[in-house]
Amino acid sequence: MTRDKKILQFARNLVELSLDNGVVTESRVTDVLNALKKAELRNKLALLKTYLYYIRKAVAEQTAVVSTPGALSADTLSAIESNFTQVYGRPISAVTQDDPSLIAGVRIRIGDDVYDASVSGRLKRLADNVH
Repeated sequence: MTRDKKILQFARNLVELSLDNGVVTESRVTDVLNALKKAELRNKLALLKTYLYYIRKAVAEQTAVVSTPGALSADTLSAIESNFTQVYGRPISAVTQDDPSLIAGVRIRIGDDVYDASVSGRLKRLADNVH
């Protein structure tokens, strides 16, 4: 149990080392992985798996995945980035994802948070309220 807590804490510290101005960067992650490669550690595989989990979580928390049935303009994506950067108090970058099932509107996912302003989402909420 203590070993697991140590691995979790060490992995969290490695994620902190992977941040550059609050953003996970490829160069920092590469530096951390190169240092780990040279280090003599017990349970290196468990540490790497835990580190990967936390890195994925950190990247998801700094990325707004904008799902739309059609294309969005660069100005709209920029507005989404600036709005959510202000809301979350950390840098947020937006990426688009095509999803024709939304019919119209957008669904934005940042980490575990989902903002749904799509027609299909509204229809689903309406159907849930009818029953």
